[in-house]
Amino acid sequence: MPNLNSDPFDPYELKRIRLFVYLVPVIGVFPAIWALYRRKGDRRERAATRLVVVLALAWVVSYFSLAAGAQSAESLAMPLMLTSSVITSSYFVINLWLMLRVWQRKPLRLPGFSELGDRLP
Repeated sequence: MPNLNSDPFDPYELKRIRLFVYLVPVIGVFPAIWALYRRKGDRRERAATRLVVVLALAWVVSYFSLAAGAQSAESLAMPLMLTSSVITSSYFVINLWLMLRVWQRKPLRLPGFSELGDRLP
C-alpha cells in the first residue's frame, strides 16, 4: 500500500520517474539524449541515460543492417528478418527489465553495454 504521507514532488521520486521515461523503448532515447546534451542529473542518472543511448544505437544499427541484408540477399531474407525480430523483441524486454530494476531501486547495469556507455562523455 502506498504511503499517503510521502511527497509526490520529492526530488528522488522525480528522478525515478525520469528514469522510467528514459527507459521507454524507442521514444525514451530522445529525452535521454537531451539530458546527456544538457549534462543534467547526478552520476546514476547520467549512467542510465548513457546506457539507454547505447542500447538504442545498438538496436537501430542492428535493425537497419539486418533489414538491408534481407533486401540484398533473397536467400537469406527469412533468417535475417527473424533475427531482426528477435533483436527488436530483446530490446523491448531489456528495457522492461531495466524498468523493473528502477522500480526495485536496484542499479542499472548491463554487461558490455554499461561499460561502453561509461566511455561516452
